[in-house]
Amino acid sequence: MSVPPIRVFLVDDQQMVRAGFRMLVESQDDLTVVGEAGDGEEALRLLAAPTGADRPVADVVLMDVRMPRLDGVEATRALAARADAGAPVPRVIVLTTFDLDEYAFAALKAGASAFLLKDATPPDLLEAVRRVHAGDAVVAPSTTRRLLDHVAATLPDGSDRGVPSSAASHVPHPRLATLTEREAEVLELVARGLSNGEIAAELVLGEATVKTHVGRLLAKTGSRDRVQLVVLAYEAGVVGPG
Repeated sequence: MSVPPIRVFLVDDQQMVRAGFRMLVESQDDLTVVGEAGDGEEALRLLAAPTGADRPVADVVLMDVRMPRLDGVEATRALAARADAGAPVPRVIVLTTFDLDEYAFAALKAGASAFLLKDATPPDLLEAVRRVHAGDAVVAPSTTRRLLDHVAATLPDGSDRGVPSSAASHVPHPRLATLTEREAEVLELVARGLSNGEIAAELVLGEATVKTHVGRLLAKTGSRDRVQLVVLAYEAGVVGPG
């Protein structure tokens, strides 16, 4: 039985960029482009067409950040709101550059599942699409950590509340109030950019056990995915830059 290809929707205000992404995605047997838009407003309109209309049904959206009319941050937030309302929505990969990190962080906080630099290699882009579709919210945990470090000056670090950045169990944050000591340890390591395998080695646990802890963290904190856990950890002062 053949597996249907991953359906990708492209959002970028530069037609040549979209053409390049389309050519790359369509070169893969397990991926296909189902539509494209030149800005966030058009993307939302096409992805929300009435049932029965000739609308693109996407699994993953490659979303540029800076676009006219409606940027990638607001478009991502609007898509995430649809998910909160119970509607099935695609996962979003934000396309960014290091000199626009503040936009990338805003998009992650708004509900994007991952981010990718625009100068990423073709294999990295393709791998990102596959991993996000499979449910791996962070394309590269260490890279996400570097991004958040880069914009940490814009985030509360807990210092004004007397919060020790290394003690997750002492953070007076309502979304962390019900965490067990072990879950708090796992949260800190997730925020520091460790993969499940690395966390397992650090805490001398089985990788399946770590995966269970991460799942409980998502449920208890009301986070959509692993990226949202990282954002929450930064905002709560569980970890800081460096």
